[in-house]
Amino acid sequence: MAVAAFASGFGQFGVVAALGDVARGFGQVSQGATLSDQAGLSGTSLGIGLAIMRLASLGALPITGLADDFGRRKMLLITVGAGLAITVLAAASPSYWWFVAIFACGRPLLSATNGLAQVTAAEQTASADRAKALALIAAGYGAGAGVIAIVHSLASRAIGFRGVFILALIPLALLPLIGRWVQEPDRFTVAVAGVRHPIPVLDAVARPFRRRLLVIVVLSFAISVITGPANSFVFLFAQNVLHQRGIVTAGMVVGAGVAGLAGLLAGRWLADRVGRRLTGALAMVTVALLATLTYAGSAPALLAGYILGVFAASVFAPAAGALVNELFPTSVRASVVGWSVAAGVLGAVTGLVVFGAVAGAQHQFGVAGAITFLPPLLVMALFWLLPETRGREPEDLWPEA
Repeated sequence: MAVAAFASGFGQFGVVAALGDVARGFGQVSQGATLSDQAGLSGTSLGIGLAIMRLASLGALPITGLADDFGRRKMLLITVGAGLAITVLAAASPSYWWFVAIFACGRPLLSATNGLAQVTAAEQTASADRAKALALIAAGYGAGAGVIAIVHSLASRAIGFRGVFILALIPLALLPLIGRWVQEPDRFTVAVAGVRHPIPVLDAVARPFRRRLLVIVVLSFAISVITGPANSFVFLFAQNVLHQRGIVTAGMVVGAGVAGLAGLLAGRWLADRVGRRLTGALAMVTVALLATLTYAGSAPALLAGYILGVFAASVFAPAAGALVNELFPTSVRASVVGWSVAAGVLGAVTGLVVFGAVAGAQHQFGVAGAITFLPPLLVMALFWLLPETRGREPEDLWPEA
């Protein structure tokens, strides 16, 4: 599952890592002071393009939900293979909007891959090991994203942004290994024996589960309002605005990788010791504050904010992932994760549009960061509307019929 998550991160994060080159390649850079002059494309065009690609991930909702009918393994192999193939195809785009359209077609498949990897890992583990397993999935995704970011930082002049997307052929070559290693979880096999689930997936999540689902959806939306633009604009900000050298950017990514690993270990430990809710709430606040610091306007703030922000987001991942997967029974778990992904997509789109518009109008990333990242902190209190799941199996919370 971690290898599948690696492939998902590798395929999806290329557009973030290469955004500066994409903007220069399809736009025109000049010596002016506006974001459009520095980046090559306007903040509005970049924000809308990123929003479209994020919005396309809404397709992950029905795709992920189909795994409750057809199985985790089959859907995962379909999504990772097709998603990476379309990502490679984006390298041939003749214009910026063609690039947006083609990449957007692969985005829901790769988003579904990451969600299905989390679901499968959760179903193959007991409560004592679940946070560790989900931390490993998050580490796989982070490693894939980090590798493509480092490759772009060091080799962008040699291969260009098109070469970055052609490199998706490398994780695509791992598909036979993933198919050989992945097995259908016993939990799923037992839970769905002789049962068929209705489509669309909203009907699969029965009324007793919908109050919890609503809380999860709102939390996913709020955290993604922060992480969507915070992650999507960081390399453009470093390369096109602060004019940071590639070797420095690569070092920043390596530092973030180390911080991310430390954060996953800390998040797993905290989720198992102090609980999923408290860990998730405190990490969410920290992510927002550090994202604001990242775009404050100086190179030291960028380095500190980004690296420590990755640490905080990594603390958040095991706790939140375990909570989402433990609150619902096996028969609807993939559908619930699909809703969580969809809410995250809408949150990221909202954040991207607001951040891009404010940055374009004010010509200041710091103002855009404060306006975009701080208001979602109010949603943190919703964690306490959910039961604490630490030390409990999903079957204890929602016994299967």
